[in-house]
Amino acid sequence: MTLYTPSAEVADALATSKPVVALESTIITHGMPYPQNLEVARRVEQDIRDGGAVPATMAVIDGTLHVGLSAAQLEGLAQAKGVAKLSRADMAVCMASGGTGATTVAATMIAARIAGIHVFATGGIGGVHKGAEDSFDISADLLELGQTPVTVVAAGAKAILDIPKTLEVLETQGVPVIAYGQSEMPAFWSRSSGLGAPLQMDNPAQIAQAHAMRKALGLPGGQLVANPIPSEDEIDRATLAPIIAQAQGDAEAHGITGKGVTPYLLQRIYELTEGRSLVANIALVRNNARLAAEIATQLSKTGTPA
Repeated sequence: MTLYTPSAEVADALATSKPVVALESTIITHGMPYPQNLEVARRVEQDIRDGGAVPATMAVIDGTLHVGLSAAQLEGLAQAKGVAKLSRADMAVCMASGGTGATTVAATMIAARIAGIHVFATGGIGGVHKGAEDSFDISADLLELGQTPVTVVAAGAKAILDIPKTLEVLETQGVPVIAYGQSEMPAFWSRSSGLGAPLQMDNPAQIAQAHAMRKALGLPGGQLVANPIPSEDEIDRATLAPIIAQAQGDAEAHGITGKGVTPYLLQRIYELTEGRSLVANIALVRNNARLAAEIATQLSKTGTPA
């Protein structure tokens, strides 16, 4: 059984031990409208190429797991309707039934592990939702980080989440949470969450060495690199806090639950910030892609290819 099909560019990179960076696809199918989603996807892939690595955007198309998309596949996915949002629980079902689905953080980590790719750039990870003590709404991303050996570069957990509880779950799962270049934990659109980061590293070579050391020690799971959004692009925490509170109140008033919570909140925050949140989101994704390319390049020097 062939588990995945690599793009020509990714196949060459894996065969020749070039650095590769995995990318998710839900940002394309569920994050923004066409053609903006396609433009951003192309820019992020180019940022990785400019950093000396090869991008591998993941998606399931007609039952086939693709590791890296051709230009035509990327454009087709950007315009597709009714695309499933895949995590660990439904990825295999989508493939077995010939479906089409975009990969979340958890599903992208699984695809990266299968392909032998060690570094993944995303926007923000999922986490523990506010009120999880009653709803038990905890993202599968956190459990995936505890078992799948991929270094994930994100701008922290999404600011709509309960960040202290998210950090507690990651600690329980044995996941290193490494703030890049600062002592505070970033919070997606904001450089600061008001919380100290569990760990700090200041250059890509250190992060690559930590990844290689975890492998040498036989430790399961990955690393989360919390990369703060560039200062010129952030929306500060004081500005965002009342906006997030209003969006969460609106979600409760409309009875939004389960998988519908995150997309509703992101859309409502977009409206309340008059589009600033999306501009910041694009900036932080590109910033994460650039750092991931540096880490992947350094990792290839340690003898851990891809």
